[in-house]
Amino acid sequence: MGTTVPPTPPSQPDAARLVEEIRAELEPIEQRLAGHRFVTALTNGDVPADALRQFAAEQHWIISGDRRSFAHLAARFSNGPGGELFLSLAQGEGVALGHLDGFARWLDLDPALLDDTAPTPGAHAYTAYVSWLALNGSAADVAAAFLANLRAWGINCGRSAQALRERYGADDAAVAFFDFFATPAPGFEDDALAVIDHGLRRGSPPGRALSAARLLQAYELMFWDSMADAADEAA
Repeated sequence: MGTTVPPTPPSQPDAARLVEEIRAELEPIEQRLAGHRFVTALTNGDVPADALRQFAAEQHWIISGDRRSFAHLAARFSNGPGGELFLSLAQGEGVALGHLDGFARWLDLDPALLDDTAPTPGAHAYTAYVSWLALNGSAADVAAAFLANLRAWGINCGRSAQALRERYGADDAAVAFFDFFATPAPGFEDDALAVIDHGLRRGSPPGRALSAARLLQAYELMFWDSMADAADEAA
């Protein structure tokens, strides 16, 4: 009798290849984000001040929530490479909150009162999902989702900073929040790839990472859509 040879299990993709696959799948959403009507309206100077105030309040809710989520992730994965990555992201959100105060003051808002503005469901869905990932996602899921997400967010922040300076006369303190996110953190992509690779080698399903990235990017688009709707209502 011949020896039965067990089938070869499918190979896990490495981190770089998985991220390429994720970015290819998310390209349609990336295109919608790149030409988003809110940023286009901002570039044209057509976003009313009340809509910019709503933007500041929404970001206060989002950044505050994300900082807590990243701190939780840093504690969950403190023994692996994800711990340092998520701790640095939590620290970055703290820096961003400080910069957001400058944007709020430029809009004649008291930063201490941003909590008083209720978040809208469409804008708040993003940070709600980040909280879900902090409780339920693997380190690879979260790293892949943010590696895919932060590029589009950074591009729109860069465009927004330029528009606020050129069309609204905002100073550096007012746009520091946008400038902060417009430039990728040094080493972030390499660190995120290391976390993804660590998870894949330990059996983290690549399909879950893809789902996490797809959902987070969809919620990113939902945020910008909500901001555009707020601008339409305020006009």
